[in-house]
Amino acid sequence: MDERHINWQYEDGQSFFAHEVSANFTPMHLVLDFKNITPRVDSRSRTGPVFKVQHDVVMMDLFQAKRFHALLDQVLQRYEKEFGKIKKPKAIEKFEEKQKGKNEDKKQGPSYFG
Repeated sequence: MDERHINWQYEDGQSFFAHEVSANFTPMHLVLDFKNITPRVDSRSRTGPVFKVQHDVVMMDLFQAKRFHALLDQVLQRYEKEFGKIKKPKAIEKFEEKQKGKNEDKKQGPSYFG
């Protein structure tokens, strides 16, 4: 019997904290765009703070997206069974209440603060 050995090479990605995620699709793929928004202060700048937005995009075929949905639902159910219901943080609720009405007048895009 002919034995063959396969050498595997793994490349680990970098850890990435996502403040926001958006999802879209094509006829063949689901596209998840994870965003990390980091405020930066440059003492040389006269324009004020700068926001660095980093995107990490994950594309998957629709069958795998359906399986990912089921897995995520299963993990969240287990988490809530062990630690309790996941609730919106009070800081976000307070911010949303404070912002109520402000964005309606200005016709702005989404806020990157929660």
